Amino acid sequence: MTDQGVVVLGIPIPSSSPLFLSIVGIHVAAGLVCTVAGVVAMLAPKRAGRHPSGGAVYYWSLMVVFLTMTALSILRWPHNTHLLVLGILSFGAGVVGRRARRRLWRRWLPVHITGMAVSYILLLTAFYVDNGPHLPLWRSLPPLAFWLLPSLVGLPLLIRALRRHSAL
Repeated sequence: MTDQGVVVLGIPIPSSSPLFLSIVGIHVAAGLVCTVAGVVAMLAPKRAGRHPSGGAVYYWSLMVVFLTMTALSILRWPHNTHLLVLGILSFGAGVVGRRARRRLWRRWLPVHITGMAVSYILLLTAFYVDNGPHLPLWRSLPPLAFWLLPSLVGLPLLIRALRRHSAL
C-alpha cells in the first residue's frame, strides 16, 4: 500500500483503498461483536443459555476477525507481522478451547477455560498494540504497556476462574 491512508476517530488507517477500508470495516465490526460476546460468555452462568450462546458468537466472530486480520496483514506485509502472529495465537487458543469442550477431552474444563481466556487476552493485546498509541488514555502509556496490560489484568482473572471452577 503506497497511499497516504485516512484517519477515522483519531485512529490512522494506513490505506484509503476501498478494498482495504471494506476489510477494516468488517474487521472492526467483528472485533466489537467478539469483544462483547466474550464478556457475555465470561459473565454468564455456566449452563445452557447465555454462556454457550455468547461463546458461539465469540468463536464465529473471532473467526471473522482472524480472516480479516489475515487479509489485512497480507495487504500490509511485512508491517503487520506482529498482528498476524497475535491473531494466529488468539484464534488457535480459541479453537483449542472450543474443541476441548465440544469433544469433551479428558480434563476438558481447564483446557476450555484457559483456551478461551488466552484467546480473549490475545485479542485485546492485538487491539491495544495496534490502536493504543491513538487512544485517549492509552496514548500516554509506554509501548510495552500495550503488550503487557491485557495479560496483567487477564491472567489473574483466568487463575480465579480456574480455581472457582475447580479446574486448578
